[in-house]
Amino acid sequence: MAERKKQSLLTGAGVLAIATILVKLIGAVFKIPINNLLGTEGYGYFTGAYAVYTPLYAISMAGLPVAVSKLVSQNMELGRIKDAKAIFKVAQKMFFLVGVAGMLVLMGIAIPYSNFNEAPMNYVSIFAVAPCVLFCCMMSSFRGYYEGLNNMTPTGVSQVIEAVVKLLFGLSATFVFMKATLSHYEKNAVNGAMKLFGVEVRDEAEALAAIYPYAAAVAILGVTLGSAFGLIYLYIRYKRKGFGFTREELVNSPEAKSNKDILKSLLAISIPVAAASLVTNISNLIDDITIRSRLVTALSDGFDTVKGMYLDTLTIDQTLDENISTYLYGMHGSVINIKNLIPSLTLVLGISAIPVLSKAWTAKNKKDIKVCIESALRVAMLVAMPAGIGIAVLAEPILNLLYGSGNEHFAPAAAFMMTVYGLAVPLFALASPLTNMLQAVGKTKVPIVTMAIGAVIKVTLNFILIANPEINIKGACISSSICYLVMVTINIIQLTRATGVKLNYASIFLKPFIAAVCCGVGAWLGNFLLVDVLGIESRLTTILAVCVGGVFYAISILLVKGIVKDDLEMIPKGEKIAKVLAKFGLLG
Repeated sequence: MAERKKQSLLTGAGVLAIATILVKLIGAVFKIPINNLLGTEGYGYFTGAYAVYTPLYAISMAGLPVAVSKLVSQNMELGRIKDAKAIFKVAQKMFFLVGVAGMLVLMGIAIPYSNFNEAPMNYVSIFAVAPCVLFCCMMSSFRGYYEGLNNMTPTGVSQVIEAVVKLLFGLSATFVFMKATLSHYEKNAVNGAMKLFGVEVRDEAEALAAIYPYAAAVAILGVTLGSAFGLIYLYIRYKRKGFGFTREELVNSPEAKSNKDILKSLLAISIPVAAASLVTNISNLIDDITIRSRLVTALSDGFDTVKGMYLDTLTIDQTLDENISTYLYGMHGSVINIKNLIPSLTLVLGISAIPVLSKAWTAKNKKDIKVCIESALRVAMLVAMPAGIGIAVLAEPILNLLYGSGNEHFAPAAAFMMTVYGLAVPLFALASPLTNMLQAVGKTKVPIVTMAIGAVIKVTLNFILIANPEINIKGACISSSICYLVMVTINIIQLTRATGVKLNYASIFLKPFIAAVCCGVGAWLGNFLLVDVLGIESRLTTILAVCVGGVFYAISILLVKGIVKDDLEMIPKGEKIAKVLAKFGLLG
């Protein structure tokens, strides 16, 4: 079989990480202005649609592609090229059926779900995002196949295309829609009263309340169009470049198994993998429902207490009393956007680890198994620990940096949630890589059990904490953090038992933690000197404080020898970097 150029775990992860960074930057350019355009209440409709869409999306993006990637990787390692080709063909048909079913289910539950959550107009946004399930399913057949070949580039490029289209359409269309509808209201209202979208409104606050559900739907249409264009790119690439192997390789390959056998193999892996994704995302859906319902309870039992805690920001944003729960839910969603930045980067480590670890597991190569697992976990911590502590230390300044420009009142109200989520970022960052690695070594049922345990913990704590008027929405971040602490602990224990690998916990956790604490100290000192001592307070001071923290981290991670040779050897020019660090005694 001809020699094939492959991406290593960290090279493949690097490709996806670059794409993810671009996607997140584009996403920030999208979501932050969208948040400002829609207002916190309107953003509640936007995130509400995502909450019900995500479980179905997760099947296509986190479940079924894992099965395709793992099977393709295993067959390529065994030289069964025709099987790899057949797997892709069967997967395409399978994913299409799943996508159609998911889209129809989402449309069918849109109105009942919205009514149940006491946000009846949320169905408009849910309808707008429903076709995205089909498009994402079809994309997943291509992505899973290429990932199985250790080629992460098609996935990365399609993700960037999705984000760009989402930005261009979603932001511009929402801006035009908001401007046009508000202009229509201002021109046609008589003493502030008129009929808008079939609703009688008496003033500007009520007009905005009527506009927000439709504006959120326009914004989320950008997400749907983005997925459609990502699919178009992957299809064109496939038509132009084919399957990614030579004719000689195909001719010399053993005959493929029957489509029936391939389907059975796909289902044997994808069902528990998809079930794990479903458990997570259905628990997130239940989480969403309990957050909303318990917020209603908190307001019912202590309306004055809850409103008093957020009075300044509610007053400035002209939030009606009956919409306070949606407003607080939207505030939580805004903080979640920041919290999710780092886990979305470490997610690529799990995706990249699937074919590499599957190959090592198939070959029973104990050394490669250990290197793969330790590298994935260590790199996740090298990224997540300093970022998480930095977010916790600079919670309010970061919120002002991202959501400022007239929204400075928002940061103090949301700062506590930012701090808690920041401290828990390393736990969120480990969740997906651990799940993917368990799936790669055949322990597909373990994540289902741990996710179910986590879901019970999360919902129980939501029920207790959020309904307390003095805690309210803050309880959501506390319960999430405890939930992930339990899940990550169980999954690490199960992964080490399954593989027989003895992890170097000092290298994976202790050294990054020490350096991350130094990072937090540096960021806090930088902010303190600039703001409290010199009296300079602006977005630039926050950026400078982050940079100071970064310098502290870079120096401290080298001093504690937190960089390991095995990790560097998996990246381009890594051996040269390793030699330089070793020369100065800075290599772990």
